[in-house]
Amino acid sequence: MKIVDYDPSWPIRADRLLDNVRAAIGDWPHSEVYVFDHIGSTAVPGLVAKPIVDLQVCLPVLPTLAELATVLAPTGFLPASGARPDSPGVYRDIPRRDSAASPELYDKRLFHSPEEPAILHIRRLDSPFAKFVVLFRDWLRAHPDEARDYAVYKCGLATQHAADPDYDDYTRFI
Repeated sequence: MKIVDYDPSWPIRADRLLDNVRAAIGDWPHSEVYVFDHIGSTAVPGLVAKPIVDLQVCLPVLPTLAELATVLAPTGFLPASGARPDSPGVYRDIPRRDSAASPELYDKRLFHSPEEPAILHIRRLDSPFAKFVVLFRDWLRAHPDEARDYAVYKCGLATQHAADPDYDDYTRFI
């Protein structure tokens, strides 16, 4: 997967896709506390990124993959399996090195849209990783010099791992 220059259409696409997901799960119990976010590099104005919009929805309880697949089917999102069984971030997030949180808090459901480049991460509201990705996005937005340094680092890792079996292998090092 190639890293490309920032595309100002990414936030517009993210809003539209999140609206579709919100409409699909909006009548579930406790939907008023669900949190919908555009995350990842495509959510940081000016930052280079893989041209895949990353979205996150956090729920109080993580539904089964089958439940989510059924309700999300009209949105075009399908369950993602990754390029191989141990692909990073498909069924579980990789805990941060300093995390003492319970392992089940890192469980997740991952969906992708085959019709347009988008990934949907479904996590628990109390997921430390869910909090981390939003904090990191916001930090990059607030610190453009560090965001540029991050872009250089990220591009270097992507180049170094371009021939790996899973195009996301470079994310293990970020």
